[in-house]
Formats: sequence, C-alpha cells, structure tokens
Amino acid sequence: MPAAQTVEQPNFDTVWAILQEVAKSQKETERKFQETDLIVKNNAKLIGKLGGRFGEMVEHLVVPNLENKFRDFGFVFTKSYQHATIKDVKNNIITEIDIALENGEKVMIVEVKTKPSAEDIIEHAERMKKIRAHADLHGDRRIFFGAVAGMVFNDNEKAFAMKNGFYVIEPSGETFIITPPQGQPKEW
Repeated sequence: MPAAQTVEQPNFDTVWAILQEVAKSQKETERKFQETDLIVKNNAKLIGKLGGRFGEMVEHLVVPNLENKFRDFGFVFTKSYQHATIKDVKNNIITEIDIALENGEKVMIVEVKTKPSAEDIIEHAERMKKIRAHADLHGDRRIFFGAVAGMVFNDNEKAFAMKNGFYVIEPSGETFIITPPQGQPKEW
C-alpha cells in the first residue's frame, strides 16, 4: 500500500502575494483596454472626417457647373447655395440641404454622399417631404425636385434613386454626368 502523501497548504503570505499579482495583472489589462478604446475612437473620428472630406470633394466637383448641366433637362436655375438648414421646431421640420438650385418656379435639392446607399436615398425622399411640408406652411408653391450626387454609385443604388424620381449625379472623366430618373422626375 502506498504511503499517504501530505499536501502542504500555502501560507497566508503566499496566497496574498498571488492575489496582489493577479490584481496588478488585471489593472494592466484594463489600462490596455482603455488605450485600445481610445485608439478606436480616434480612428473612427478620423474616418468620419475623411468621409466628410470626400463629400466636400463631390460638392466642389459638382457645384460650379451644376446649373449649366441641368439646362440640358430644361431647368434654368438662377440661384444656388450650399449647406442650408431648415429648423422649424414649432412644426417639427428640421433638415439639412447640401446643395439647392432655384428660380422663381422650381427648386432642385441635391443630396451629396461619397457612396450613396439605399438608406441615404430613402432619407433624401423623407427630406424632400419635409421640405415640401415646410414650403406649404409658408405659402411657397414652387415645385421641388431631388437629385443624389455621389463619387461612387453601385448599380442597385443608382437604379433605386432613379426609380424614386431622383436625378443621379456622378463623376465622368474630368467632369460629371446627370442621369434623369426613370419616367418623369418626381415632384414634391
């Protein structure tokens, strides 16, 4: 029969030292998580700024000749502006406009995205409804049209925008082209 072995129990000082080492290790791990979290947040902020810069590039590419390009579709706009906001808190109509072209009878509202998505197109349709509602509240009877401009359009998003009555503005060589919506452009 084998002899019984005795297991030596660790003393209090040994256990305490091990617990302190574990606590120190946990604090170091937490510090590294916080550093990583900060890096991720900073990168997200930088990527957001970069996306905004691409949007600015699209605007700078498009705005100078936009009025002339829309003449090919029978629009004669006499005024253009960028970065407008409708802030009608009383009627809960708050929206931003990237580019607007207008004359006394018609207004073209252009949404600018680096790479428009279906969600962006749906949001622009909602924006157009808000703009129409705001105009109606103020006796503005002009006709509103919409367009979506982007650096990169997927075929599905381009078709979706046109199907929803929007003009599509996209780069072509050193300038850009405008593709009309399927059928008649939607009026708001």
